[in-house]
Amino acid sequence: MGHRGAPRERPENSLPSFERALDLGADAIELDVHATRDGVAVVHHDPVPRAHPAVPSLASRPIASLSYAELGTFRLDDDVAIPRLDDVLALVAGRGATAYVEIKGRGIESEVVDCIRRSGARSAVHAFDHRIALAVRAIAPELPTGVLLVGRLVDPPAALRAAGARDLWQHWDEIDETLVRAVHGAGGRVVAWTVNEVEAARQLAAIGVDALCSDHPGTMRASVGVGAVP
Repeated sequence: MGHRGAPRERPENSLPSFERALDLGADAIELDVHATRDGVAVVHHDPVPRAHPAVPSLASRPIASLSYAELGTFRLDDDVAIPRLDDVLALVAGRGATAYVEIKGRGIESEVVDCIRRSGARSAVHAFDHRIALAVRAIAPELPTGVLLVGRLVDPPAALRAAGARDLWQHWDEIDETLVRAVHGAGGRVVAWTVNEVEAARQLAAIGVDALCSDHPGTMRASVGVGAVP
């Protein structure tokens, strides 16, 4: 799974980055979503654009306070625009891959679900705020969801049950066989993030993690060779 695409080769969370990840053999891409003031879901990590505005007065303003037209004047490195979620999902659908959508913005679950339903792309939604996963499940019960973790919980399956989620997104260095067995025993899946060392990725694959999210999707595909992410 390409973490924000192929961010070591192209501007992260951009169409060129996602296209490059898929060219390198990624089965899926992971991306981050906010929404503009006028309700357009856009793909970017930070709430304030890490990009260069054509209009200096727009600098330092949060995405949620900008119209889509205003955000369209921003450019990432290499003169690349911040993409709409619609555009990214169209790319993913056309390549037969999966989009794992991390919702960052507040109160934008409906906008994200609408984009996914329009696209027909194979998708799932996840978030650090586990209430977002629960809200998405209420809106779109057909859509797989996940919860993100940094620290190790005493009872990871309980977090999945509380959020009605399928995927446990666990920071890679907190994953061991005990966690994988517990999550699989509860009918869930383990996604390791963000794995950038080949040996660590091989060890995680050997104990049965379901997906490896990496900044180096090409290296992981060539070195680990994990099968397709459903």
